[in-house]
Formats: sequence, structure tokens, C-alpha cells
Amino acid sequence: LARLSSAAGLALVSEARASGLKVTCDIAIHHLHLSDMDIGYFDSHARFEPPLRAASDRSALRSAAASGLAAVCSDHTPVDEDGKQLPFGEASPGATSLELLLPLALKWAKETQLPLLTALARITCDPATILGIKSGSLSLGSPADVCIFDPAESWQLTTGSLRSQGKNTPFLGQELMGRVKTTLMGGRIVFEG
Repeated sequence: LARLSSAAGLALVSEARASGLKVTCDIAIHHLHLSDMDIGYFDSHARFEPPLRAASDRSALRSAAASGLAAVCSDHTPVDEDGKQLPFGEASPGATSLELLLPLALKWAKETQLPLLTALARITCDPATILGIKSGSLSLGSPADVCIFDPAESWQLTTGSLRSQGKNTPFLGQELMGRVKTTLMGGRIVFEG
């Protein structure tokens, strides 16, 4: 089940698993940080599908991700500026988030005192295992898909720092920790920052 956003949805997944069903789910990284209070005066940058929920739902989502009940995804859904410059109810849902997945996962880990390796597992090897992909591991014979990053590098998120064509995110202007330096896929360098 993709992008669960409520405590009620998590309870249903937990119940299904307890009854023996092989059910998996994920949570969008922004739902681990934001709640309906972050919409403010109907800021269209905070319009998502599924929508942001109460702070109690956010707490439940954080716990579910920490415990391994759910994996964490970027939910990268960039929207052009025209799609966001509309009244909240008419604005296109979504945000640029692929390049924010790592720093937001690191922020979640720090805020909840979750071990770094656990937080990284939720965005790497756990989803790979769920999908049956032989990836997300550094073991001998595994594809050399590697992300090299500096967890201590601080940077400010601006439209200029985003490489995505979509420049919309409710996290604009925030100071983030953790920056990707190099990405390898199949042993080939595909990104150098």
C-alpha cells in the first residue's frame, strides 16, 4: 500500500499482518515531518495526495517507520510553478522530494533519536527487500548501487539548489543536514555533487 498518511491506515495494515496477510506499505518522507498545521493559510506547496493529517497521525507514521511496519519513500511528484500558483483546492498536489529524501530521513532520525542505519534501511534495503530486488546491500556480488554522502554538511534549500525541474516544496528556505556527494549505479558514477 503506497503512501499511508493516517494512524487508522497503519492500524489496518497492522491488523492485516496479525491475521497472516503479507501486506507492506510505505510512507512519504514529507508526512514524517509535516502535519495539517503546516498548511498555514492554505499554502499550496503543502498540498499533497494523500493530504497532510493531524500531528497525532504524524507521530503514528514516525513510529511505524521506526519500527519497520512501513518503508519510507520520496513521493517525488514535482509540479510546475503554474500548478502551484492557484487557490489551495485547485492547486496540483505534490512536491519535489527525490533529492530531499536523504536529508529529510537524516532529520527524522535525529529528531526521533533513531539510529542512522535504521533510518537509512527504511529508504534503501527495506524497500528493495519488499520489492524482491537484489539491491540495497553492499554484500559481495550485489550491484554496486551506492550513494556517498556527507551527513554533517549543512545547506540551505533554495530553488537554485534543486536540480529537479519542479522547484516546489514546503521545505524551501530550511537549513538541511546531509548532502549527496556521489551516486553510483551498477558501479558507474551517475552523479557527482
